[in-house]
Amino acid sequence: MCEDDHENDHAGIGRRAVFVTGAAAALTLSTVSFASAAGGTGPRTRTVRGTLPPGSPDFVYVPVEVPRGVREIHVAYTYDRPTVPAGTQGNALDVGLFDERGTDLGGRGFRGWSGGARTEFFVRADDATPGYVPGPVRAGTWHIALGPYTVAPQGLSYEITITLTYGEQGETPRPVYPPERARGRGRAWYRGDCHLHSEYSDGRYTLAEIARLARAAGLDFINSSEHNTHSAHAHWAGLAGDDLLILLGEEVTTRNGHVVALGTDPGTFVDWRYRARDNRFGRFARQIRRAGGLVVPAHPHATCIGCNWKFGFGEADAVEVWNGAYTPDDEVALADWDGMLVASVRDGRRDWIPAMGSSDSHRSPDVIGRPQTVVLADDLTREAIQEGIRAGRSYVAESSRVSLSLTASGGRGEHAGIGERLRVDADTPVTVRLEVTGAPRCTVRLVTDQGVLFTSDPLPVSGAGTVQWRTTASYAAYVRAEVRHEAAAGPLPGALAAFTNPVFLGS
Repeated sequence: MCEDDHENDHAGIGRRAVFVTGAAAALTLSTVSFASAAGGTGPRTRTVRGTLPPGSPDFVYVPVEVPRGVREIHVAYTYDRPTVPAGTQGNALDVGLFDERGTDLGGRGFRGWSGGARTEFFVRADDATPGYVPGPVRAGTWHIALGPYTVAPQGLSYEITITLTYGEQGETPRPVYPPERARGRGRAWYRGDCHLHSEYSDGRYTLAEIARLARAAGLDFINSSEHNTHSAHAHWAGLAGDDLLILLGEEVTTRNGHVVALGTDPGTFVDWRYRARDNRFGRFARQIRRAGGLVVPAHPHATCIGCNWKFGFGEADAVEVWNGAYTPDDEVALADWDGMLVASVRDGRRDWIPAMGSSDSHRSPDVIGRPQTVVLADDLTREAIQEGIRAGRSYVAESSRVSLSLTASGGRGEHAGIGERLRVDADTPVTVRLEVTGAPRCTVRLVTDQGVLFTSDPLPVSGAGTVQWRTTASYAAYVRAEVRHEAAAGPLPGALAAFTNPVFLGS
Protein backbone atom coordinates (compact mmCIF):
# COMPACT_ATOMS: atom_id res chain seq x y z
CA MET A 1 0.00 0.00 0.00
CA CYS A 2 1.32 3.42 -0.89
CA GLU A 3 1.03 6.14 1.72
CA ASP A 4 -0.88 9.25 0.63
CA ASP A 5 1.23 12.10 -0.71
CA HIS A 6 2.06 14.95 1.63
CA GLU A 7 3.08 18.37 0.42
CA ASN A 8 5.66 20.79 1.76
CA ASP A 9 5.67 24.41 0.68
CA HIS A 10 9.14 25.92 0.34
CA ALA A 11 7.88 29.31 -0.77
CA GLY A 12 7.87 30.90 2.68
CA ILE A 13 10.95 32.91 3.67
CA GLY A 14 10.77 31.45 7.16
CA ARG A 15 11.48 28.02 5.74
CA ARG A 16 14.81 29.03 4.27
CA ALA A 17 18.24 29.50 5.75
CA VAL A 18 21.53 30.50 4.19
CA PHE A 19 24.63 28.57 5.16
CA VAL A 20 28.22 28.43 3.98
CA THR A 21 29.74 25.14 2.71
CA GLY A 22 33.34 26.30 2.66
CA ALA A 23 32.89 28.02 -0.69
CA ALA A 24 29.97 30.04 -2.01
CA ALA A 25 26.88 30.56 0.12
CA ALA A 26 24.10 28.02 -0.40
CA LEU A 27 20.44 27.87 0.52
CA THR A 28 18.92 25.11 2.66
CA LEU A 29 15.17 24.59 2.74
CA SER A 30 12.87 23.03 5.30
CA THR A 31 13.33 19.33 6.03
CA VAL A 32 11.14 16.68 4.43
CA SER A 33 10.34 13.90 6.91
CA PHE A 34 9.02 10.36 6.50
CA ALA A 35 7.47 7.89 8.93
CA SER A 36 9.50 4.90 10.10
CA ALA A 37 9.22 1.53 8.41
CA ALA A 38 7.13 0.19 11.28
CA GLY A 39 4.00 1.58 9.69
CA GLY A 40 4.19 -0.69 6.61
CA THR A 41 6.37 -1.77 3.73
CA GLY A 42 4.88 0.07 0.74
CA PRO A 43 6.36 3.15 -0.97
CA ARG A 44 5.83 6.49 0.72
CA THR A 45 5.85 9.76 -1.12
CA ARG A 46 6.27 13.43 -0.30
CA THR A 47 5.90 16.29 -2.75
CA VAL A 48 7.51 19.66 -2.14
CA ARG A 49 7.08 22.86 -4.09
CA GLY A 50 8.71 26.24 -4.08
CA THR A 51 10.00 29.16 -6.10
CA LEU A 52 13.58 30.35 -6.41
CA PRO A 53 14.06 34.05 -7.19
CA PRO A 54 16.62 35.54 -9.60
CA GLY A 55 19.97 35.79 -7.86
CA SER A 56 19.54 32.53 -5.96
CA PRO A 57 22.72 30.84 -4.69
CA ASP A 58 24.41 28.35 -6.99
CA PHE A 59 23.17 25.42 -4.90
CA VAL A 60 19.96 24.89 -2.97
CA TYR A 61 19.63 21.87 -0.68
CA VAL A 62 16.42 20.06 0.27
CA PRO A 63 17.07 17.98 3.43
CA VAL A 64 15.28 14.64 3.54
CA GLU A 65 15.08 12.68 6.81
CA VAL A 66 15.48 9.04 5.79
CA PRO A 67 14.38 6.55 8.48
CA ARG A 68 15.79 3.07 8.99
CA GLY A 69 14.55 0.27 6.77
CA VAL A 70 14.58 2.16 3.46
CA ARG A 71 15.57 0.14 0.41
CA GLU A 72 15.43 2.81 -2.32
CA ILE A 73 15.25 6.57 -2.75
CA HIS A 74 13.54 7.85 -5.90
CA VAL A 75 13.41 11.54 -6.85
CA ALA A 76 11.46 13.15 -9.69
CA TYR A 77 11.33 16.88 -10.35
CA THR A 78 9.86 19.43 -12.71
CA TYR A 79 10.12 23.20 -13.04
CA ASP A 80 8.46 25.91 -15.07
CA ARG A 81 9.89 27.38 -18.26
CA PRO A 82 8.19 30.73 -18.76
CA THR A 83 8.57 32.86 -21.87
CA VAL A 84 11.30 35.46 -21.44
CA PRO A 85 12.32 38.48 -23.54
CA ALA A 86 14.90 38.01 -26.26
CA GLY A 87 18.42 38.01 -24.84
CA THR A 88 17.22 37.04 -21.34
CA GLN A 89 18.00 33.67 -19.80
CA GLY A 90 15.15 31.33 -19.01
CA ASN A 91 14.99 28.70 -16.30
CA ALA A 92 17.38 25.76 -16.07
CA LEU A 93 17.60 23.63 -12.92
CA ASP A 94 20.19 20.92 -12.24
CA VAL A 95 19.79 18.15 -9.67
CA GLY A 96 21.91 15.74 -7.64
CA LEU A 97 22.01 13.86 -4.34
CA PHE A 98 24.13 13.69 -1.17
CA ASP A 99 23.67 11.03 1.49
CA GLU A 100 23.69 11.15 5.29
CA ARG A 101 27.42 11.95 5.34
CA GLY A 102 26.59 15.52 4.40
CA THR A 103 27.18 18.18 1.76
CA ASP A 104 30.58 19.46 2.90
CA LEU A 105 32.75 20.64 0.01
CA GLY A 106 35.02 17.76 -0.95
CA GLY A 107 33.32 15.51 1.62
CA ARG A 108 32.21 11.91 1.34
CA GLY A 109 28.48 12.45 0.96
CA PHE A 110 28.27 12.66 -2.84
CA ARG A 111 25.88 10.08 -4.33
CA GLY A 112 25.27 11.44 -7.81
CA TRP A 113 24.63 14.27 -10.21
CA SER A 114 22.64 14.40 -13.42
CA GLY A 115 22.64 18.15 -13.98
CA GLY A 116 19.70 18.95 -16.20
CA ALA A 117 19.90 15.72 -18.20
CA ARG A 118 17.25 13.74 -16.26
CA THR A 119 13.90 14.42 -14.65
CA GLU A 120 14.16 11.51 -12.19
CA PHE A 121 16.65 9.15 -10.60
CA PHE A 122 16.90 6.41 -7.98
CA VAL A 123 19.58 5.12 -5.63
CA ARG A 124 19.69 1.82 -3.78
CA ALA A 125 22.38 -0.50 -2.52
CA ASP A 126 22.59 -2.74 -5.57
CA ASP A 127 21.86 -0.27 -8.37
CA ALA A 128 21.42 3.38 -9.28
CA THR A 129 20.46 5.57 -12.22
CA PRO A 130 23.48 6.36 -14.45
CA GLY A 131 25.21 9.37 -12.91
CA TYR A 132 24.51 8.09 -9.40
CA VAL A 133 26.46 5.76 -7.14
CA PRO A 134 24.90 2.58 -5.72
CA GLY A 135 25.44 1.92 -2.05
CA PRO A 136 23.65 1.45 1.26
CA VAL A 137 20.67 3.66 2.01
CA ARG A 138 21.44 4.55 5.61
CA ALA A 139 19.24 6.42 8.03
CA GLY A 140 19.95 10.11 8.46
CA THR A 141 19.57 13.44 6.73
CA TRP A 142 20.08 13.18 2.98
CA HIS A 143 20.07 16.21 0.69
CA ILE A 144 18.65 16.71 -2.76
CA ALA A 145 20.92 19.27 -4.40
CA LEU A 146 19.32 21.75 -6.76
CA GLY A 147 21.49 23.85 -9.02
CA PRO A 148 19.63 26.86 -10.46
CA TYR A 149 21.88 27.24 -13.50
CA THR A 150 19.82 30.16 -14.81
CA VAL A 151 16.69 31.78 -13.37
CA ALA A 152 14.14 33.74 -15.39
CA PRO A 153 13.03 37.21 -14.20
CA GLN A 154 9.73 35.63 -13.08
CA GLY A 155 11.58 33.21 -10.81
CA LEU A 156 11.90 29.43 -11.02
CA SER A 157 9.00 27.38 -9.64
CA TYR A 158 9.78 23.73 -8.98
CA GLU A 159 8.09 20.57 -7.75
CA ILE A 160 9.99 17.61 -6.28
CA THR A 161 8.45 14.22 -5.60
CA ILE A 162 10.43 12.00 -3.22
CA THR A 163 9.52 8.34 -2.88
CA LEU A 164 11.05 6.00 -0.31
CA THR A 165 10.61 2.26 -0.78
CA TYR A 166 10.98 0.23 2.37
CA GLY A 167 12.40 -3.27 2.57
CA GLU A 168 15.59 -5.28 2.76
CA GLN A 169 18.56 -3.78 0.96
CA GLY A 170 20.42 -5.58 -1.79
CA GLU A 171 24.16 -6.17 -1.90
CA THR A 172 26.37 -3.39 -3.24
CA PRO A 173 28.47 -4.69 -6.13
CA ARG A 174 32.21 -4.56 -5.78
CA PRO A 175 33.51 -2.20 -8.48
CA VAL A 176 35.77 -3.57 -11.21
CA TYR A 177 37.81 -1.06 -13.18
CA PRO A 178 39.56 -1.22 -16.56
CA PRO A 179 43.28 -2.11 -16.56
CA GLU A 180 45.91 0.64 -16.70
CA ARG A 181 47.76 -1.03 -19.55
CA ALA A 182 46.89 -2.16 -23.06
CA ARG A 183 49.00 -3.93 -25.64
CA GLY A 184 51.12 -1.15 -27.04
CA ARG A 185 53.82 -0.88 -29.66
CA GLY A 186 56.58 0.24 -27.33
CA ARG A 187 57.68 3.85 -27.84
CA ALA A 188 55.26 5.04 -30.49
CA TRP A 189 52.62 7.61 -31.35
CA TYR A 190 49.26 6.79 -29.74
CA ARG A 191 45.95 8.46 -30.57
CA GLY A 192 43.39 9.39 -27.95
CA ASP A 193 40.23 11.35 -27.15
CA CYS A 194 40.21 12.54 -23.54
CA HIS A 195 36.89 14.40 -23.34
CA LEU A 196 33.76 12.29 -23.90
CA HIS A 197 30.25 12.04 -22.48
CA SER A 198 27.78 9.20 -22.18
CA GLU A 199 24.41 8.49 -20.59
CA TYR A 200 26.24 8.69 -17.25
CA SER A 201 25.99 12.49 -17.50
CA ASP A 202 24.36 14.54 -20.27
CA GLY A 203 25.36 12.39 -23.25
CA ARG A 204 23.27 9.96 -25.23
CA TYR A 205 26.00 7.51 -26.18
CA THR A 206 26.19 4.30 -24.17
CA LEU A 207 29.62 3.28 -22.93
CA ALA A 208 29.60 0.41 -25.43
CA GLU A 209 28.87 2.81 -28.28
CA ILE A 210 31.76 5.06 -27.22
CA ALA A 211 34.16 2.11 -27.12
CA ARG A 212 33.00 0.91 -30.54
CA LEU A 213 33.23 4.36 -32.12
CA ALA A 214 36.63 5.00 -30.52
CA ARG A 215 38.00 1.85 -32.12
CA ALA A 216 36.43 2.81 -35.46
CA ALA A 217 38.12 6.25 -35.20
CA GLY A 218 41.53 4.59 -34.86
CA LEU A 219 41.99 5.57 -31.22
CA ASP A 220 44.33 3.80 -28.84
CA PHE A 221 43.03 5.42 -25.64
CA ILE A 222 40.11 7.39 -24.27
CA ASN A 223 39.33 9.12 -20.97
CA SER A 224 36.00 8.88 -19.14
CA SER A 225 34.97 12.48 -18.37
CA GLU A 226 31.36 12.73 -17.19
CA HIS A 227 30.13 16.01 -15.76
CA ASN A 228 30.59 16.11 -11.98
CA THR A 229 30.36 12.38 -11.38
CA HIS A 230 32.64 9.36 -11.34
CA SER A 231 29.74 6.91 -11.53
CA ALA A 232 30.78 5.50 -14.93
CA HIS A 233 34.19 4.34 -13.68
CA ALA A 234 32.98 0.93 -12.54
CA HIS A 235 31.21 0.20 -15.84
CA TRP A 236 34.13 0.46 -18.28
CA ALA A 237 36.06 -2.71 -17.41
CA GLY A 238 34.37 -5.00 -19.90
CA LEU A 239 34.86 -2.54 -22.76
CA ALA A 240 38.63 -2.10 -22.51
CA GLY A 241 40.95 -4.45 -24.32
CA ASP A 242 44.42 -5.02 -25.66
CA ASP A 243 43.60 -2.49 -28.39
CA LEU A 244 41.98 0.21 -26.25
CA LEU A 245 43.24 1.79 -23.02
CA ILE A 246 40.43 3.39 -21.00
CA LEU A 247 41.51 6.08 -18.55
CA LEU A 248 39.17 7.30 -15.81
CA GLY A 249 38.42 10.90 -14.93
CA GLU A 250 35.74 13.57 -14.69
CA GLU A 251 34.79 16.87 -16.26
CA VAL A 252 34.67 19.13 -13.22
CA THR A 253 31.93 21.53 -14.30
CA THR A 254 31.98 24.69 -12.19
CA ARG A 255 30.13 27.95 -12.77
CA ASN A 256 33.41 29.57 -13.84
CA GLY A 257 34.70 27.01 -16.31
CA HIS A 258 35.23 23.29 -16.85
CA VAL A 259 38.35 21.22 -16.22
CA VAL A 260 39.01 17.64 -17.33
CA ALA A 261 40.55 15.44 -14.65
CA LEU A 262 42.50 13.11 -16.93
CA GLY A 263 43.46 9.63 -15.80
CA THR A 264 42.72 9.75 -12.07
CA ASP A 265 42.69 6.73 -9.79
CA PRO A 266 39.51 4.63 -10.16
CA GLY A 267 36.63 5.93 -8.07
CA THR A 268 38.03 9.45 -7.66
CA PHE A 269 35.33 12.12 -7.26
CA VAL A 270 36.28 15.78 -7.63
CA ASP A 271 33.94 18.43 -6.24
CA TRP A 272 32.80 21.30 -8.44
CA ARG A 273 30.79 23.56 -6.10
CA TYR A 274 32.92 26.72 -6.12
CA ARG A 275 33.70 29.76 -8.23
CA ALA A 276 36.99 31.48 -8.98
CA ARG A 277 36.34 34.08 -6.27
CA ASP A 278 36.10 31.32 -3.63
CA ASN A 279 39.82 30.51 -4.00
CA ARG A 280 39.14 26.76 -3.84
CA PHE A 281 40.27 25.53 -7.26
CA GLY A 282 43.89 24.97 -6.23
CA ARG A 283 42.76 22.54 -3.55
CA PHE A 284 40.93 20.38 -6.06
CA ALA A 285 43.63 20.66 -8.72
CA ARG A 286 46.01 19.22 -6.13
CA GLN A 287 43.49 16.47 -5.40
CA ILE A 288 43.46 15.53 -9.09
CA ARG A 289 47.24 15.26 -9.13
CA ARG A 290 47.35 13.30 -5.86
CA ALA A 291 44.96 10.86 -7.51
CA GLY A 292 47.43 10.44 -10.36
CA GLY A 293 45.57 12.62 -12.84
CA LEU A 294 46.30 15.62 -15.06
CA VAL A 295 44.56 19.00 -14.76
CA VAL A 296 43.31 20.10 -18.19
CA PRO A 297 41.11 23.23 -18.52
CA ALA A 298 38.52 22.50 -21.21
CA HIS A 299 37.25 24.76 -24.02
CA PRO A 300 38.56 27.87 -22.20
CA HIS A 301 36.88 30.36 -24.55
CA ALA A 302 33.55 28.59 -25.02
CA THR A 303 30.59 30.96 -24.94
CA CYS A 304 28.04 28.82 -23.07
CA ILE A 305 27.07 30.07 -19.61
CA GLY A 306 29.67 29.02 -17.03
CA CYS A 307 31.96 27.49 -19.68
CA ASN A 308 34.52 30.29 -20.04
CA TRP A 309 37.64 29.51 -18.00
CA LYS A 310 38.22 32.01 -15.15
CA PHE A 311 40.61 30.19 -12.79
CA GLY A 312 43.84 31.01 -14.59
CA PHE A 313 46.37 28.45 -15.81
CA GLY A 314 48.77 28.25 -12.89
CA GLU A 315 47.52 24.76 -11.99
CA ALA A 316 47.15 23.43 -15.55
CA ASP A 317 49.15 20.43 -16.79
CA ALA A 318 47.80 20.97 -20.33
CA VAL A 319 45.00 22.97 -21.93
CA GLU A 320 42.29 21.86 -24.33
CA VAL A 321 42.76 24.24 -27.25
CA TRP A 322 40.61 22.41 -29.83
CA ASN A 323 37.19 21.12 -28.74
CA GLY A 324 34.97 19.28 -31.21
CA ALA A 325 34.29 20.72 -34.65
CA TYR A 326 36.69 23.64 -35.20
CA THR A 327 34.98 26.98 -34.46
CA PRO A 328 35.97 30.60 -33.79
CA ASP A 329 36.12 29.71 -30.08
CA ASP A 330 38.95 27.32 -30.86
CA GLU A 331 40.74 29.93 -32.96
CA VAL A 332 40.68 32.28 -29.97
CA ALA A 333 41.89 29.49 -27.66
CA LEU A 334 44.75 28.70 -30.05
CA ALA A 335 45.84 32.34 -30.17
CA ASP A 336 45.59 32.63 -26.38
CA TRP A 337 47.70 29.50 -25.91
CA ASP A 338 50.29 30.85 -28.33
CA GLY A 339 50.40 34.00 -26.21
CA MET A 340 51.20 31.83 -23.19
CA LEU A 341 54.07 30.24 -25.13
CA VAL A 342 55.42 33.69 -25.99
CA ALA A 343 55.20 34.73 -22.33
CA SER A 344 57.12 31.66 -21.20
CA VAL A 345 60.06 32.33 -23.54
CA ARG A 346 59.95 36.08 -22.87
CA ASP A 347 60.24 35.45 -19.13
CA GLY A 348 62.98 32.85 -19.61
CA ARG A 349 60.89 30.04 -18.14
CA ARG A 350 61.42 26.42 -19.09
CA ASP A 351 57.92 25.45 -17.98
CA TRP A 352 55.13 25.79 -20.52
CA ILE A 353 51.59 24.45 -20.94
CA PRO A 354 51.09 21.89 -23.70
CA ALA A 355 47.98 22.00 -25.88
CA MET A 356 45.48 19.18 -26.46
CA GLY A 357 42.38 18.53 -28.50
CA SER A 358 39.32 16.38 -27.77
CA SER A 359 35.91 15.78 -29.28
CA ASP A 360 33.68 16.56 -26.26
CA SER A 361 31.24 14.19 -27.97
CA HIS A 362 27.81 13.75 -26.40
CA ARG A 363 25.58 12.16 -29.02
CA SER A 364 25.24 11.54 -32.74
CA PRO A 365 26.24 13.35 -34.95
CA ASP A 366 29.14 14.32 -32.64
CA VAL A 367 32.23 12.57 -33.99
CA ILE A 368 34.32 10.70 -31.44
CA GLY A 369 37.97 11.27 -32.27
CA ARG A 370 37.43 14.67 -33.95
CA PRO A 371 39.85 15.97 -32.95
CA GLN A 372 42.28 13.59 -31.28
CA THR A 373 45.52 14.07 -29.41
CA VAL A 374 48.42 12.03 -30.79
CA VAL A 375 50.99 11.33 -28.07
CA LEU A 376 54.54 9.99 -28.24
CA ALA A 377 54.65 7.61 -25.28
CA ASP A 378 56.93 4.82 -24.15
CA ASP A 379 54.00 2.39 -24.11
CA LEU A 380 50.22 2.24 -24.06
CA THR A 381 49.80 2.66 -20.30
CA ARG A 382 48.13 5.25 -18.13
CA GLU A 383 51.45 6.54 -16.79
CA ALA A 384 53.22 6.66 -20.16
CA ILE A 385 50.36 8.44 -21.93
CA GLN A 386 50.11 11.01 -19.14
CA GLU A 387 53.85 11.61 -19.22
CA GLY A 388 53.75 12.21 -22.97
CA ILE A 389 50.89 14.69 -22.59
CA ARG A 390 52.56 16.47 -19.67
CA ALA A 391 55.80 16.80 -21.64
CA GLY A 392 54.01 18.16 -24.71
CA ARG A 393 55.19 15.33 -26.94
CA SER A 394 51.96 15.48 -28.89
CA TYR A 395 50.03 16.99 -31.74
CA VAL A 396 46.32 17.33 -32.48
CA ALA A 397 44.69 16.00 -35.64
CA GLU A 398 41.14 16.10 -36.94
CA SER A 399 41.15 12.35 -37.61
CA SER A 400 43.37 9.28 -37.77
CA ARG A 401 43.95 9.99 -41.46
CA VAL A 402 46.20 12.95 -40.57
CA SER A 403 49.76 12.32 -39.40
CA LEU A 404 52.54 14.83 -38.71
CA SER A 405 56.25 14.70 -38.01
CA LEU A 406 57.93 17.95 -36.93
CA THR A 407 61.67 18.02 -36.27
CA ALA A 408 64.43 20.60 -35.92
CA SER A 409 68.10 19.83 -36.50
CA GLY A 410 71.37 21.70 -36.20
CA GLY A 411 74.54 21.51 -38.23
CA ARG A 412 76.29 18.93 -36.01
CA GLY A 413 73.58 16.32 -35.96
CA GLU A 414 71.61 17.86 -33.08
CA HIS A 415 67.97 16.81 -33.31
CA ALA A 416 64.72 17.58 -31.46
CA GLY A 417 61.07 16.71 -31.99
CA ILE A 418 57.71 17.96 -30.79
CA GLY A 419 57.81 19.06 -27.15
CA GLU A 420 61.60 18.92 -27.03
CA ARG A 421 64.40 21.50 -27.09
CA LEU A 422 67.11 21.74 -29.73
CA ARG A 423 70.15 22.95 -27.81
CA VAL A 424 72.12 25.10 -30.24
CA ASP A 425 73.86 28.46 -30.11
CA ALA A 426 71.77 31.49 -30.96
CA ASP A 427 73.16 31.92 -34.47
CA THR A 428 73.53 28.27 -35.44
CA PRO A 429 71.52 27.48 -38.58
CA VAL A 430 68.51 25.26 -37.80
CA THR A 431 66.53 23.24 -40.32
CA VAL A 432 62.85 22.74 -39.48
CA ARG A 433 61.17 19.87 -41.30
CA LEU A 434 57.48 18.96 -41.31
CA GLU A 435 56.16 15.80 -42.95
CA VAL A 436 52.40 15.58 -43.49
CA THR A 437 50.07 12.83 -44.66
CA GLY A 438 46.28 12.77 -44.95
CA ALA A 439 45.74 16.51 -45.51
CA PRO A 440 44.77 17.10 -49.17
CA ARG A 441 44.85 20.72 -50.38
CA CYS A 442 45.80 21.93 -46.91
CA THR A 443 48.32 24.70 -46.25
CA VAL A 444 51.18 24.47 -43.76
CA ARG A 445 51.98 27.42 -41.50
CA LEU A 446 55.05 27.55 -39.28
CA VAL A 447 54.45 29.72 -36.23
CA THR A 448 57.10 31.15 -33.90
CA ASP A 449 57.19 33.59 -31.02
CA GLN A 450 57.26 36.29 -33.74
CA GLY A 451 54.13 34.95 -35.43
CA VAL A 452 53.58 33.12 -38.71
CA LEU A 453 56.93 33.16 -40.52
CA PHE A 454 56.27 30.61 -43.24
CA THR A 455 53.23 29.58 -45.27
CA SER A 456 53.39 26.80 -47.85
CA ASP A 457 51.56 26.29 -51.08
CA PRO A 458 48.59 23.91 -50.80
CA LEU A 459 49.54 20.27 -50.43
CA PRO A 460 48.68 17.98 -53.35
CA VAL A 461 45.41 16.07 -53.52
CA SER A 462 47.26 13.04 -52.19
CA GLY A 463 47.47 14.91 -48.88
CA ALA A 464 51.16 14.12 -48.43
CA GLY A 465 54.01 16.56 -48.47
CA THR A 466 57.20 17.78 -46.83
CA VAL A 467 58.05 21.35 -45.85
CA GLN A 468 61.52 22.62 -44.88
CA TRP A 469 62.42 26.00 -43.42
CA ARG A 470 65.67 27.45 -42.15
CA THR A 471 66.00 29.68 -39.09
CA THR A 472 68.12 30.30 -35.99
CA ALA A 473 67.39 30.27 -32.26
CA SER A 474 67.94 34.04 -32.12
CA TYR A 475 65.19 34.50 -34.72
CA ALA A 476 62.72 31.89 -33.44
CA ALA A 477 62.61 30.75 -29.83
CA TYR A 478 60.19 27.99 -30.81
CA VAL A 479 58.55 26.62 -33.93
CA ARG A 480 55.19 24.92 -34.13
CA ALA A 481 53.18 23.81 -37.16
CA GLU A 482 49.60 24.35 -38.24
CA VAL A 483 47.98 22.45 -41.10
CA ARG A 484 44.89 24.26 -42.30
CA HIS A 485 42.12 23.65 -44.78
CA GLU A 486 41.58 26.13 -47.57
CA ALA A 487 39.79 29.24 -46.31
CA ALA A 488 36.23 29.59 -47.58
CA ALA A 489 36.55 33.34 -48.12
CA GLY A 490 38.28 36.44 -46.83
CA PRO A 491 41.59 36.89 -45.03
CA LEU A 492 40.92 34.50 -42.15
CA PRO A 493 42.86 31.22 -42.11
CA GLY A 494 41.04 28.00 -42.84
CA ALA A 495 39.93 25.59 -40.13
CA LEU A 496 42.63 23.41 -38.62
CA ALA A 497 43.31 19.93 -39.90
CA ALA A 498 46.13 19.52 -37.35
CA PHE A 499 48.61 21.43 -35.21
CA THR A 500 51.62 20.56 -33.12
CA ASN A 501 53.06 21.51 -29.80
CA PRO A 502 56.30 23.49 -30.27
CA VAL A 503 59.90 22.52 -30.72
CA PHE A 504 62.02 24.94 -28.67
CA LEU A 505 65.30 26.29 -30.04
CA GLY A 506 68.35 27.47 -28.12
CA SER A 507 70.36 26.53 -25.08
